[in-house]
Amino acid sequence: MSSMDGQKGMKLKSLLLDVPHGFLVDSKWLTARGVSRQSVSHYAKQGWLVRLAHGVYARPNQAMLTGTDRTIAWESMVLSMQQLMNYPVHVGGTTALAREGYGHYVPLKRQAVYLYGRPVPKWAAAIQTDASLELRNCSLFRNLDTALTEEAERPQRARSASTRDWKMRMSMPERAILEAIDELVPSESFDPVDRMFEGLTNLRPSMLMNLLKECSSIKVKRLFFVFADQHAHAWRKHLDDAQIDLGSGDRSYVIGGRLHPKYRITVPRGFVKPATPHSNDIR
Repeated sequence: MSSMDGQKGMKLKSLLLDVPHGFLVDSKWLTARGVSRQSVSHYAKQGWLVRLAHGVYARPNQAMLTGTDRTIAWESMVLSMQQLMNYPVHVGGTTALAREGYGHYVPLKRQAVYLYGRPVPKWAAAIQTDASLELRNCSLFRNLDTALTEEAERPQRARSASTRDWKMRMSMPERAILEAIDELVPSESFDPVDRMFEGLTNLRPSMLMNLLKECSSIKVKRLFFVFADQHAHAWRKHLDDAQIDLGSGDRSYVIGGRLHPKYRITVPRGFVKPATPHSNDIR
């Protein structure tokens, strides 16, 4: 190695001291620390960085160095965005609920991770991770940061010394359930969200009211009250739906479903019992 290579290597080493192996940085992060494009290219050639997408690099772990696997753990990518690069992203919806223990009875095919941002960096979609990433914007609420928190430490999660204090930013359950309803696809079963809703016995009604007032989606608010009335948790009686803008007119959401008699949105047939058989069928 030449003296110039050695100097470059020392500079990069000092920069990456706080970047765990297998974690990411982007060109913006490197440029802000005085690393030129030419130097980045040199570091990649020397194997000190591994290019994963245009302008995105990983501090390589053993699998990357040997060329056997360039898959990034989704948690590593999200923590890299939040803790290293300061992107305003958070884990939300069904992912946040599952990490808080509300997904025990929800069957999962391939793990789907819902990542919200304003916006999520475009390069996130190009990174190969160990989960199916669903990238979402934050337009559901007027106040983008309402009801976000840092995930509590999990004793069973092994972390290196450099990441032991890193906590993932994610939605509180009150926000996450509204995001989860927004994630629903009309052609798919409502059962996973319904099962999660069943376990949400301790939601805070004051926070729910604030979120419902800030929520921009009539569909989400109507469906929320459909679920809330169905499960009738103790907090439901503290929510005044008269204070929430639920829009006007009927909303067709589930094709072939039934029109809910109170909230006037079509839902799967099992979620409402019409007064007379088939009187509220929407075909």
